[in-house]
Amino acid sequence: MSLTFESPTDGQGVELSDAAERHHYALETPTPVTPEPVSADRIDAPIDDAILIEAAGVALPNVVAVYVRDDDRQTVAEAEHFADIDLPRDRYTVELAAPVKTYLQVDAPVRVTADAERTELSFGEETEILVGARSRDEQPEYTVTTTEDPEDMMRAVSALGSALKETSPERSYPTLRGHPALIELGDDLDIPAEMSVPDTGVQVEIPPERRYVYVAAPLAFYLGAELVPGEKPRLVADGFTHPLTSARGFEAEVERTLKQVFFLDCCVRTEGLYRVDLSERRAVEDIVDFEMAEVYDAPIAEQLEAYLSVPYEDLAAHMPEWKLTTHLTPDPGSVELLPFVLDDLAVVRLPQTREPTGTEAQAAAIEEFVRDGGFTRSAGTVTGPDASPVHPSETNSLEQAWAGDGAPLGASKPTVDAFKNRLDRRPSDGDIDITVVCNDTQMVEERDIVGEVYGERERLPFDVEVHHELTVEDLREVIAGNADFLHYIGHIDDDGFECADGKLDAQSLDEVGVDAFFLNACQSYDQGMALIEAGSIGGVVTLREVVNSGAVAVGSTLARLLNRGFPLRTGLEVARDESAMGHQYVVVGDGGISVAQTESGVALLCELEELEEGYEFTIHTYPTESKGMGTMFLPFLEGVDCHYLSAGELDSFEVGQEELLNLLALENYPVRVDGELRWSSNMLLEMF
Repeated sequence: MSLTFESPTDGQGVELSDAAERHHYALETPTPVTPEPVSADRIDAPIDDAILIEAAGVALPNVVAVYVRDDDRQTVAEAEHFADIDLPRDRYTVELAAPVKTYLQVDAPVRVTADAERTELSFGEETEILVGARSRDEQPEYTVTTTEDPEDMMRAVSALGSALKETSPERSYPTLRGHPALIELGDDLDIPAEMSVPDTGVQVEIPPERRYVYVAAPLAFYLGAELVPGEKPRLVADGFTHPLTSARGFEAEVERTLKQVFFLDCCVRTEGLYRVDLSERRAVEDIVDFEMAEVYDAPIAEQLEAYLSVPYEDLAAHMPEWKLTTHLTPDPGSVELLPFVLDDLAVVRLPQTREPTGTEAQAAAIEEFVRDGGFTRSAGTVTGPDASPVHPSETNSLEQAWAGDGAPLGASKPTVDAFKNRLDRRPSDGDIDITVVCNDTQMVEERDIVGEVYGERERLPFDVEVHHELTVEDLREVIAGNADFLHYIGHIDDDGFECADGKLDAQSLDEVGVDAFFLNACQSYDQGMALIEAGSIGGVVTLREVVNSGAVAVGSTLARLLNRGFPLRTGLEVARDESAMGHQYVVVGDGGISVAQTESGVALLCELEELEEGYEFTIHTYPTESKGMGTMFLPFLEGVDCHYLSAGELDSFEVGQEELLNLLALENYPVRVDGELRWSSNMLLEMF
């Protein structure tokens, strides 16, 4: 099993680790405990492993959502920041929405208290506590084979709905959407008989062409629908039909339908397992003309009819921003990428390009300037990446992925190899291994910054190694090693990485053990793609020459963001704005991979604006690997008791100076002030 339970040095508590996901969490107890392994069947919850301890209570190192359920699985209490709840003696199962999904089961009275920083659970006296945990690691159970024939592909994609753990509105929770089965191209259609495809009665009719299949796939997956041939695209469910064509086009209609159904599922699900107060439900309750409770229990056809009777424009302003849009070429091979696209619940579009923006043109002008003598990070001849740079068309998603031809500016470049490498990733039961390599003494500024940044989090075990001026063989050994992340600072050109005694071409490597990487050097795209092909999962690279000063700005900012749990793609979206050269950086491979876990479960960025009296504090959140679309977030402000759907800008709040100081002290997170990216811990020191 990838889960482990260990005692800290003083024995007061239990440290939980999910080796597959590289997540850690600690439960503190008032007295030393001795964990005893027990059967997972003893806890009435979906867990992988369990232990028994005896203690009078448990303290959590931070504030997470706490759900207390009775013997009938009914939720009797919910708690987050500033909670104070007393429950009489009974048999309770307590769910903790921690980085490692954790459940406690007790026969005792329960008191839950929390301030802005910690949560405590008290049980009156020393009692037996069953502690269970579940890995968030999601692996596809099956592989579907399809031919290049579009109708075979339609049947293959229809089978991917078997990964849904619910077909009720609860499917909008990311944990209830499993990883879809893999798809491989072959000579015959083969769908494993063991796959249990949901019988929802929903169909998506489309012309049997790959371009329709790929675009419709996310909607069909989310609804557990069957893709069937039809003359005109439409959604069909037990007599209800909804057209998927308009003047806006097929792609736009599918996207709007997916977003609308998903959003209203998120609102309606508050009548189900987690009866939380949701801000978005408050906002639209008077807009929709149906009762949430009635729709929750209705058949899916009636749900869809109720949802899609509401004008999209009336809901759009209240919807969360979508995590990802993937531009997918309608070639046969793209079908193998679909399961990973659906795992992110990404919107699919066919690749379209645009003209570069003014900022991108400015970066190109700087590039021309530095060729006349500026200090760049190229070691020799630079001819540009093998793939021609392209500018993907704009979308309204937080992130973009480009699975078409060319090297994308402003989007990530996913590959099937990268995602399969992620599935093969070995569990890691030790520290998070970070390797920093600086192969040029002129670039020690970035080395010094990132060497201090990585691993500065007290609650996470890091092992950071810094190397200087490595030889070809030394660098080859580092790349073959089992580091979780490699941050390379130096020169790269057409011949590869510059080392103390020559060049190392990543295309010559037989073995790559590094999971993720940042190659902060000129034109590192081809070398990064070679690392992906040889075994890495994802990385950040450059498309052209970069000025050293700009590379330091992007590199140091990205290091801080990755250290705080931002995934590669999200971190680069934020760090890119720190330099005009930022548009030369792209993510290759799986852009959703994270180096470390976040404190609050989601990647957090805030904005601060000073008012005549007090401040305006705006919260932005970004989905992560374990907290995807559908995750909820409760702002850490006293008096705010409603949750928000986590993706993009949540809301703005007016706060006084004392409350601002408390907010800045919660954890170290990025804050934009007058367009400048700063860090809450530094701001806190400056304000005292």
